[in-house]
Amino acid sequence: MNLIGAIDQGTSSTRLIVFESGTCNVVAQHQVEVQQFFPKEGWVEQDPMELVNSVNTCIDNVVIQLQNKNIPLSSIKGIGLTNQRETTIVWNRLTGQPVHPAIVWCDARNSQQVKNLSDKFGQDVLRSKCGLPIATYFSATKLLWLWENVPQVKELADEGNLLFGTVDSWLLWNLTGAVKDGVHLTDVTNASRTMLMNLRSLAWDQELLDFFRIPINILPEIRPSSGNFGCLKGGKLDGIQITGVVGDQQAALLGQGCTRKGEAKSTYGTGCFMLYNTGSDLVESTNGLLTTVAYQNQGEPPSYALEGSVAVAGSSVRWLRDNLGIIRESSEVSELAAQVEKTDGVYFVPAFSGLFAPHWRSDARGVLCGLTGHTTKQHICRAVLEATCFQVKEIFEAMKADSKSDPSSLLVDGGMTASKVLLQLQANLLGVEVHKPAFSEVTALGAAVAAGVYLNLWKAGQKVEDVEIYRSSIDSAEQSRKLDRWRMALERSLGWDLQSQ
Repeated sequence: MNLIGAIDQGTSSTRLIVFESGTCNVVAQHQVEVQQFFPKEGWVEQDPMELVNSVNTCIDNVVIQLQNKNIPLSSIKGIGLTNQRETTIVWNRLTGQPVHPAIVWCDARNSQQVKNLSDKFGQDVLRSKCGLPIATYFSATKLLWLWENVPQVKELADEGNLLFGTVDSWLLWNLTGAVKDGVHLTDVTNASRTMLMNLRSLAWDQELLDFFRIPINILPEIRPSSGNFGCLKGGKLDGIQITGVVGDQQAALLGQGCTRKGEAKSTYGTGCFMLYNTGSDLVESTNGLLTTVAYQNQGEPPSYALEGSVAVAGSSVRWLRDNLGIIRESSEVSELAAQVEKTDGVYFVPAFSGLFAPHWRSDARGVLCGLTGHTTKQHICRAVLEATCFQVKEIFEAMKADSKSDPSSLLVDGGMTASKVLLQLQANLLGVEVHKPAFSEVTALGAAVAAGVYLNLWKAGQKVEDVEIYRSSIDSAEQSRKLDRWRMALERSLGWDLQSQ
């Protein structure tokens, strides 16, 4: 039996799943929740060492499971890695120590840098090269903040001892030897989220580097998503090769089997991300979406995608649990939301760190509208679920406009899709069928596909079977009424002058 391991390091948790190659059959798995820290308004950090330790914990537990099943570790032929994208880590090449906590993708501390650049050059000045607007979301603007606010970053760079990477690069460096001989690599999907890679050449672009004043020697080498990324060094899986690296949303696209032009999926995790495969066509959005690399196999040209990114989805449920104490477990939000038929006029805009696609407004902040003496926690829970669905509706319409297509269904995955209430609300607002595969871990599956393809142990493009289908249960008039109210709430979230507070 040939096995493929998949490390999935996300914003909320890390997991390792071992698959029987070419299938969804899970042989062993372990998951660890990881912490997020919110030291100031708009700031979101993680401990880079905790991310590494969480991967090692998952490896140790999966090894025990395999040994208990008398499955030889030599059955694992390769490892795939998928990760939260854009999250920015800088570390000392000589000591291996992080210079600063990881700045998470949804962190908005770089709002002033973004505003200054956008005011001077225009938000879309770099889109033709990197496919992205100047926004707090992307790694280059986070790196610029570090450059201007953490003196040690520039000092180490001047000495030639600073390394930068997104989470994939940080984990690869540590898993393959760290200060001894760790590899400093990334793949095209993660590199395409930095604002520093040219989408056509798939290489770091000197003009983009000069724009952000970033030296090229701190950056990892870019490789195709399926390829050789070195071997694990030390630990119980020593010597096993890493043969696939892909950003988490592109991994979900692979896991769903959306490898052909015109196929799309939406992942409901900490944030929410819809990707539409445009094949070999590099489509520039005119409706607030992103142009990104979908995937590249070694020796082959890349596939591209349009992406709609929503900053806050599942993290709004975590906010209800951890900040407000309205629920004790995340699953309770769906149970409470199901106890009322509607929100009774309550609308929630979760712009905790601004709004991403299609608005790109870093000055937006969260609002809860329409409260009355009748409002209960059930109404608020339902409004929180609806907020994700409204945001997906917006990027779905933008996707239709950019792709000039009219899909009749949408493939979905991610932790929030465990909620039947959310899936029905989504079908109501989209007006098309929502298809949810029975197998839920499609992001990890995509990492396994990327690794297996390189080893000729997997064929990309296989669809996950056994799909649950949701259809709209409201008419177009009700849909329009709800969307009008959502837009009213959205307007109320804009234009908060945080600098003067």
